[in-house]
Amino acid sequence: MKHTLIAALSLMLASPVMAGGHAATGDAIAGEAVFGKQCVACHLVVNGDGEKLAGRNGKSGPNLYNIAGAGAGMVEDYNYGKSIVTAGAENGLIWNEETFVAYVQDPKSFLRTFLDDKKARAKMSYKVRDEEDARNVYAYLFSLSAE
Repeated sequence: MKHTLIAALSLMLASPVMAGGHAATGDAIAGEAVFGKQCVACHLVVNGDGEKLAGRNGKSGPNLYNIAGAGAGMVEDYNYGKSIVTAGAENGLIWNEETFVAYVQDPKSFLRTFLDDKKARAKMSYKVRDEEDARNVYAYLFSLSAE
């Protein structure tokens, strides 16, 4: 029994950060730096109380608060493009580390593949070129999310 408990605790400590069934394997501190250079022009992170957790005044992209586990294209009061709404509302796209990383690296290609639609478009034209940077940004956003 004692060995089983120790093994279980060791496995938990070695696992990626988990919350609500979602994991973040990147480096949140590095992600904060990437977010500050690459994402703040368009995005904010504002919690449910209206407190700005990250970003400046960028509002051309949606609020990224609680993105882990959220359906794509579903932040209220944001005017999404048709393809991302179709991906989320009609095809069940949920943001987890893998989908987020793939999307931010090439939004248009991701949507075209996900929707199997060569005409799909993305309003997000910016690409996070480095996969590690994308994982780190996800980890940073994950760290700002509600439990």
